[in-house]
Amino acid sequence: MSNNIQPSRTMGTLPVFMTAVSTILGAILFLRFGYAVGHVGLIGALAIIFIGHLVTIPTAMAVAEIATNQKVEGGGAYYMISRSFGLNIGAAIGIALFLSQAISIAFYVIAFVEALEPLRWWLYTDQNIYIDKRLIGCAIMGLLTVLMLSKGANIGVKALYGVVFILAISLAMFFMGKSDAPNAFNFYKTIKNPDDFFKVFTIIFPAFTGIAAGLGLSGDLKDPKKSIPRGTIWATIVGILIYIAVAIKLFFSADLYDLANDQMVMSKIAIWGPIIPIGLGCAALSSALGSIMIAPRTLQALGVDSIFPGSLNQWFSKGRAKDGEPMNALIITCIIGFVFIVMGDINTVAGIISMFFMVTYGIICLISFLEQFAADPSYRPTFKSKWYLSLLGAVFSFWLMFKMDFTYALVSTIIMILIYVWVNNINKGKRGLQKLFKGVLFQLSRQFQIFIQKKDTQEIEEQDWRPFIICISKDSFKRQSAYDLLRWLSHKYGFGTYIHFIDGFLSKETYQESKKIMKRLIGFNEGVKSKVYLDTIISPSYTSAIAQVIQLSGVSGKGNNMILFEFTHDSKDSLNDAIQNYQLLRATEFDVCILRSTIKGFGYKKNIHIWIRPNDYQNANLMILLSYIMLGHPEWKNGVINIFSTYPPKEKEATENKLRELISTGRLPISPTNIQLVPQLKEEKIDMIINKKSADADLTIVGYNSEHIETDSEIVFNKYPDIGNILFVSAFQEKTIK
Repeated sequence: MSNNIQPSRTMGTLPVFMTAVSTILGAILFLRFGYAVGHVGLIGALAIIFIGHLVTIPTAMAVAEIATNQKVEGGGAYYMISRSFGLNIGAAIGIALFLSQAISIAFYVIAFVEALEPLRWWLYTDQNIYIDKRLIGCAIMGLLTVLMLSKGANIGVKALYGVVFILAISLAMFFMGKSDAPNAFNFYKTIKNPDDFFKVFTIIFPAFTGIAAGLGLSGDLKDPKKSIPRGTIWATIVGILIYIAVAIKLFFSADLYDLANDQMVMSKIAIWGPIIPIGLGCAALSSALGSIMIAPRTLQALGVDSIFPGSLNQWFSKGRAKDGEPMNALIITCIIGFVFIVMGDINTVAGIISMFFMVTYGIICLISFLEQFAADPSYRPTFKSKWYLSLLGAVFSFWLMFKMDFTYALVSTIIMILIYVWVNNINKGKRGLQKLFKGVLFQLSRQFQIFIQKKDTQEIEEQDWRPFIICISKDSFKRQSAYDLLRWLSHKYGFGTYIHFIDGFLSKETYQESKKIMKRLIGFNEGVKSKVYLDTIISPSYTSAIAQVIQLSGVSGKGNNMILFEFTHDSKDSLNDAIQNYQLLRATEFDVCILRSTIKGFGYKKNIHIWIRPNDYQNANLMILLSYIMLGHPEWKNGVINIFSTYPPKEKEATENKLRELISTGRLPISPTNIQLVPQLKEEKIDMIINKKSADADLTIVGYNSEHIETDSEIVFNKYPDIGNILFVSAFQEKTIK
C-alpha cells in the first residue's frame, strides 16, 4: 500500500465463516421468511431457497476457485474481480459493491430498530415517550461508528462470536416451539390473493447476499487461499440447511394468514418469545457489523489501486499507523450509513442494493467460467469448480435481476456502465474490456480454425472463393500503397496479413529490431480501423521469407491463396523479387498480384478501370471480384467500376452479352452502361488506348500470365507511363462468380 501501514494479518477461517453466516442468517430470515411461506406456500418458499442457491452455491465455488489461484490482498470481491478482469472493470464493480455494502449498513440498522419495536411501543403506550425510529437508528449507527473507529475490525470479529452464539440459541428455541400443523400437508397452500412469486423472491433475496461478506476480510487473513474457500463454502452449506429447516418449521407451526401478515410470527412459535427479537437484533447487528468491516476495506483497496482522481487515492488508501485499519474509508462509509438512515425509507434503496450484489455474484461466476474456458496456463487454482456451474450461476444472476425488478435492474446496469465509463476515462492506461475476453477469443479462434480445417478436408472442391492475402514488404515505412490496398481488400470479404521483411539471420539484435518495427507497424492500424494482421519476418533472403510464409496458415486459420507485391518505377526490387519467385508461387497455387505505385496514389478513390483482353480469360473474374471487394470499404463507397473489354472481329455482340450476363448473375455493382467494348487491335495499339482511357482512373486493373513473366516482364509492367496506380493480376485458375 505504497507508504501506508499494511493491515495486520491475524485472522483465520473462522472469522470468514462467522462474518458470512451471521449475514446469511440475518434480518430477512427473522422478519420475512414467514411472509414468503404465507404468500407462495411451502413448496414456493423452498423453490425460492433453491433458486437463490442456484446463484450462491456456484458463486461460493467460484470464490473458492479464484481465491486459490492467486495471492489475495485486501478488497475481497473487488480484488479478485479486478485481478481477473482488469482494474477498470474491477473498479466499476468495486465502486458499486462498496456503495451497496455501505448502504447495507443502514438497511441492517433499520432492521435492528425493528427488533426494538416492542420496547419502543412500551415506552410510547406506558411511559408516554415517543422516540422516532430514525433517531434510534442514528444512535445505533453512532455507536457502531465509535466502536469501529476505536477498536477496528478485531472488536467486530470478537462481537461476531457472541452474536452467532445468540443466533444459535434463538434458532434452537424457535425449533423447539410448538408444531401443531394447522396447514396439514397441503404444501402448495397459500393465502388468498398472494403476492407474485418474483416479488416475494425480491424481498427474500437480500438473505442470500451474505456469501460475499467474508470476502471483505481478505486483507486481514493469514492465509486467504485457505480461509476464504473453507469459510465461504461452510457458511453457504449451513445457511441453506437452516433456511430449509426454518421454512418447514414455519409452515407446520402457524396459520398462513399469520405467516403472511405478522413479521414477528417466529416469537409466537418459539418456546420463549422474547428470544426472537433478541435474535433478530443480533442478526441485524451482526450483519451491520459485517458490512461496516468490509465496506471500508473495499474502498481502501480501490484507493490502493489509484482508481480515483488526484490525492483522493492516498487519502482513501491510508491506514491507521498501528494496524493499517482503513480509518478514512471507514469515515466515508459511516457517513453514507447516516445519510440513508436519516432518509428513513430504505425499501427503494434495498432493491438497488440487491441488484448490485446480484451483479457481483454474476461477475464472479463469469470470471470462473471465462477463466476455465480460456484455458490460460497461469490459471491454476488448487480448488476448481465446474465450468457449467459457473455458467449457470452467471446466467441465473443476470436473468433473476430482470425478473426481480426490471426497472431496478435497468437502473443498476446503467449506473454500472456510467461508473465504468468514468473510471475508464480516469485510468486510460489500465486494462479494461480487452482483458475480459482476450483468453476467450483465443479459444474461440482456435476452435473455429480447427473446425474450418476439418470442414475443408471434407469438401471435394472449393465452393466459395474469397481472398486470403499476404503481403511481404521491406518498404513498409517508405510507401503505404500496398498496405492500403491490403486493408481495403480485407475489410469485409477477405483476410489480410502484412509482413515486414527484415533481411538477415535471426539473432538477438535482429529480434530486438523486429519488436521495434512491430510497434511501428501497429501504428498503421491506429486511426484507420484496419483489419489487417501485422507481423515481421527475419530471413537471409526474400525468397526464403516467401517460402516460409506461404507454408503457414493465415490469420483466418486457412492457408493464404494470394500474394501481393508492390514496386515503383524508381524502385524495382520488389518487382524483381516477384518475377524471380513467380514459378514458386504458381507451384503452390497462389494468385499473384503486383501493384505499381505512382505519385498519383489512389486519387479520389472513385474510379476503377478493369481491362479484359483476349488472353485474360483466366484472370477476368478475379479482377472483377477484387474491384467489387474494394467497393465494400467505406473509403471506396462512392466508387464506380468500369470494364473495358477487347473483342475479336464479328464477336462484339457475343462479348457484350457474356459480360452483361456475368454482371447480372454475379449481382456485381457494375452498370451495363459502364461496359465499353474495344475492337481487338495489335498489342501496341491496345496499350496506347489503355494509357489514354485510364489516365484519370484511381486504380487500373490489368491481367498478365506466365508468358509475360518468362519473356518480356520488364516491358509488361512498365509500359503504361500515363496511368496512376496499376494492379497486375495473375490468377492461378479461373474464379467462379455466383
